[in-house]
Amino acid sequence: MVLRSSPYMRVLLVAVLGFLTAPLLLVFPVSFTPNRYLSMPEGEWSLRHYESFFTDPAWLGSTGSSLTIALTTAAICTVLATAFVVGSWLDNSRWNKLLFAVVLLPMLAPQIVSSVILFFLEGRIGLIDSFPGMVLAHTVMAVPYSVLAVYVSTVRLDRSMVLASRGLGAGTWQTVLFVVVPNIRLGIVSAAFLAFILSWEEIVVTLFISGINVVTLPKRIWDGLRYNVDPVIAATAVLLMSLTVVVVIVRALFLLHQSRRCRG
Repeated sequence: MVLRSSPYMRVLLVAVLGFLTAPLLLVFPVSFTPNRYLSMPEGEWSLRHYESFFTDPAWLGSTGSSLTIALTTAAICTVLATAFVVGSWLDNSRWNKLLFAVVLLPMLAPQIVSSVILFFLEGRIGLIDSFPGMVLAHTVMAVPYSVLAVYVSTVRLDRSMVLASRGLGAGTWQTVLFVVVPNIRLGIVSAAFLAFILSWEEIVVTLFISGINVVTLPKRIWDGLRYNVDPVIAATAVLLMSLTVVVVIVRALFLLHQSRRCRG
């Protein structure tokens, strides 16, 4: 309690946050440079690089690909994570810990290892550089986080509700849809949010799986930094961070609204 009210701790907190966010904030002025190379604006600020982003079919196409892949990945991960966690919670088998360990394995393994495995796997089934292949790879990498988000929401779930539901004549599907799922909706929303953000910003696996047919926005940024340092990359980074912040704020407001409804 003393640490929370200490002004020194507040100063330390602000200093740490400033240290972590300062490199990100430097991208904002760079994105407004009038020059054709990455530099800080000197007196004159320009929106030419934002205009280039919104008028270039390549950048817009990559943005659309990233959004489509991220939304599809979020939907699949949410369904899979909810089904797995609810099924495990209802079954309450002694094998649940082993199953959870298997599901969480992609999160524990280094990304480069998972990328190589997915590359050879999708190469054998012909999904390299394709939309289904990208969604599959992103789903494998994001589903463990979705599972954890849903699992946390079931920790305090009372099993007596299931017994009461079945005692009233409800079947398994009715119990799941009308009793269990409404009580873990915050975890389901968090699972979708995490999967979307992880897919939206994924680059390591994408570099292995993608090629010329499917180019996500992080992949195009990577290629731009590697072959041609264009200030449009700074403008794109600002837009990426802005979208992430908006999604985080929307999620926080939704959770706050839901918590107030539960208290009320």
